[in-house]
Amino acid sequence: MNLISDAMAQTPQPTPPEAPAAAPAAPTGTGTVAPGGPVDPTAPPPPTVPEMLGQLVPIFVVMGIVYILVIRPRARKEREALSSLRNVRRGDTVVTSGGIIGKVTKAIDDNDVEIEIAPNIRIRLARASITEVRSKGEPVKDAPAAKS
Repeated sequence: MNLISDAMAQTPQPTPPEAPAAAPAAPTGTGTVAPGGPVDPTAPPPPTVPEMLGQLVPIFVVMGIVYILVIRPRARKEREALSSLRNVRRGDTVVTSGGIIGKVTKAIDDNDVEIEIAPNIRIRLARASITEVRSKGEPVKDAPAAKS
């Protein structure tokens, strides 16, 4: 028995549980509340509003650079492509989405054009399928009306 009592004396014994404490105290000073309860004086203070805004400024700067270098040029290019498609007229050489190259012979309406892909071979084509306007030609002149 002597060995057991010596061993128990050397090991720390658990303390009996105490009654539950009241609500943790409200934080005071610049410390933060530790999960266990009292204020930890060595913890850093929470960030202030100017410090948080200072962290957001680099994000906004990067977003601005991306807008200037990527988004604006792409939008401008899309606007130019749309305007060139709307302004296709007779005599323009165009490339279709299928890779066919031809010369516009007639603008049927706002959605369709007629292109000549070989001598005397004309096809009707939707403007949306035109991918590129290769060269702007002079409009084909109408034949003068015969005088009677």
